[in-house]
Amino acid sequence: MMRSISEMKPYVGDSMRYLYVGGWNEKLRVCSVYAFHLFVDGPGEMEVSGRRYPIERGTLIFLRPGEPHAFHITEDRPLSSYNLYCDMWEGPPASLNRVFIHAPDSFELESRSLEEPCPELESLPSYFSLQPHPWLFDAFVTLAKQYDNAGHYRTELVNSLLYAWMLSWYNVVHTRQPSDFRILKLLAHLNEHPETRSQVEEWAEMCGLKRSYFHSLFQRETGFTPQLYRHRLLMKQAAQLLVETDYSVTAIAERLGYTSIHPFTRHFTAFHGTSPRAYRLHPLSART
Repeated sequence: MMRSISEMKPYVGDSMRYLYVGGWNEKLRVCSVYAFHLFVDGPGEMEVSGRRYPIERGTLIFLRPGEPHAFHITEDRPLSSYNLYCDMWEGPPASLNRVFIHAPDSFELESRSLEEPCPELESLPSYFSLQPHPWLFDAFVTLAKQYDNAGHYRTELVNSLLYAWMLSWYNVVHTRQPSDFRILKLLAHLNEHPETRSQVEEWAEMCGLKRSYFHSLFQRETGFTPQLYRHRLLMKQAAQLLVETDYSVTAIAERLGYTSIHPFTRHFTAFHGTSPRAYRLHPLSART
């Protein structure tokens, strides 16, 4: 039976900060459990199942049980990483007693982490850069540090953190991510200033593009028209202000550039499925 990634029961058997220096134990090998390597510097190179990948700051390597891999790192340029060894499915946690087999010995593992048929888990890449996703980078580092520093309920804490992190990573991998540097720069500005009521012409000018091409490029990169993207930002900012401040609904509408509370209330209700005042009382009941 096929399983969903939401059915996972992660178990972190070990987590460590490690410095790769080009030693013999970094050559071609396999491990009996799932493993993550998050590099905090570079450059370098790593091999996974016969394919080589460049290592830079923020490079994440995800290894399955029994997957051949090697670290191609030289002594004059050691690389540091956060390493995490885990199981993904409920059962005896093999990650508590992980085993490595190094070439040229035969890669025959007597025991390994349980692997369930899960297309969603299998779709996650072996190589992924977290540079465009600093919150994922920081969350993984926090997870690793919690493993080292938690005094009580460490197992429950880190296993829950890994479960949440895996779902967040899956969402990032399978959500459309803009790549055009001009659109990325604009989105960064818009996210920092969601209340900005500038016109689309100004957005196009910021990107150095003609309006017609900018409009099609923006929609291709984000999946939204510029106007709809701006509207979504405003509505999310409105929800945040309602929950985190004691500003009146009228004051929030004014901060977001509305000339009247009435269109703001209408837009907010259509987007969130509840009025601003009702959202402030029961934010978790909203549909978005």
